[in-house]
Amino acid sequence: MVVAVFVKTAFILFVVIGVLAPIITWVERKQSALMQNRIGANRASVAGMTFIGLLHPAADVIKLLVKEDVVPAGANRVLHLLAPVMAAVPAIIAFAVIPFGGSYHFGETTIELVVANLDWGLLYIFAIGSLAAYGPILAGWASNSGWSFLGSLRASAQMLSYEVTLGFSVVGVFMVFQTLRLTDMAIAQDTTFRAFAFVEGLFGLTLPASLGWISALRLPNWGIFLQPLAFVLFLTAIMAENKRPPFDTPEGESEIVAGYHTEYSGMRFGLFYMSEFIGVVVIAGLITTIFFGGWSVPYLSQEMIIAGVGHFFGVGFATGFCMLVHFVSFMLKLAAMIWLQMALRWTLPRFRYDQVMNLCWKILLPLSLANILVTGAVILALEGAA
Repeated sequence: MVVAVFVKTAFILFVVIGVLAPIITWVERKQSALMQNRIGANRASVAGMTFIGLLHPAADVIKLLVKEDVVPAGANRVLHLLAPVMAAVPAIIAFAVIPFGGSYHFGETTIELVVANLDWGLLYIFAIGSLAAYGPILAGWASNSGWSFLGSLRASAQMLSYEVTLGFSVVGVFMVFQTLRLTDMAIAQDTTFRAFAFVEGLFGLTLPASLGWISALRLPNWGIFLQPLAFVLFLTAIMAENKRPPFDTPEGESEIVAGYHTEYSGMRFGLFYMSEFIGVVVIAGLITTIFFGGWSVPYLSQEMIIAGVGHFFGVGFATGFCMLVHFVSFMLKLAAMIWLQMALRWTLPRFRYDQVMNLCWKILLPLSLANILVTGAVILALEGAA
């Protein structure tokens, strides 16, 4: 058991920190270049070969490692050194409860592709996310700089405000799936439902048979179809929590130099930089699990895959094949969600600070509360009709 947890933890660290986080720095450059009709990263090379810019992440790391690490005069040295770690560690450990596959049985051995399958997995994400706020706050205060302090004030107000909306936005998802365990949410989405069944159940109507396939249309039981408004609210709130554009007012270069990490250099600045990109991966994994079925393949349940392949190659091979298919499915959805975040990042201009706060308290929060009320009313109506 301990060995399995260690292996899965090492795998997550390798995939998220060793592969995805560096690659995302390249994706951000290349995707912005494509959207702006530019070439993008193409300078770093070995023997004249640029490898389409993939050497730039390695060049970034080398550059940060050899840069001088400066602590400003008058700064609180301990907190100044500790703040980047407090920003990076929560981003890393948040992935512990995000499943990248289901549960697979090989005889008496069961393999679960998740590091910690907690009953309250989504609450764990929120709790860890709240700890991440301390990094930017302490960084700005400990730097003994006016610009850094302004950035930390913005970060604290923004992150604490959006935590409220972030929690309320997924209450409707809790109500629909009746669980806080992320693996159970993904399993519940490994099915389908009749697209117009709620019309018949809610209003007592029967669609005419002349509509044919339309009345029988089935959709994956994904959160995006059951809670579309929650998806928009959650994505907006969690991007604001990560302080990525268009919500990067705590580090708005055109206004306050670089915000809370103005006085940071070298790898300590690199930790802040890395924590945001790891956050992008966590956000993508979380949205994939809650709203896009996690590892599930649309219209092909785990039982169908194992039964179909097992008929020819045996149950053991079919189970291993199913595990591989589910992992690839999860990673493809993860990549799509990363692409979506990058597209939003390079499409929307930065909000003014007052606009960021107004969006949270005057738009997102009322909509999230309304979504809870409507979801509860629909669930009660459907239960009454049944």
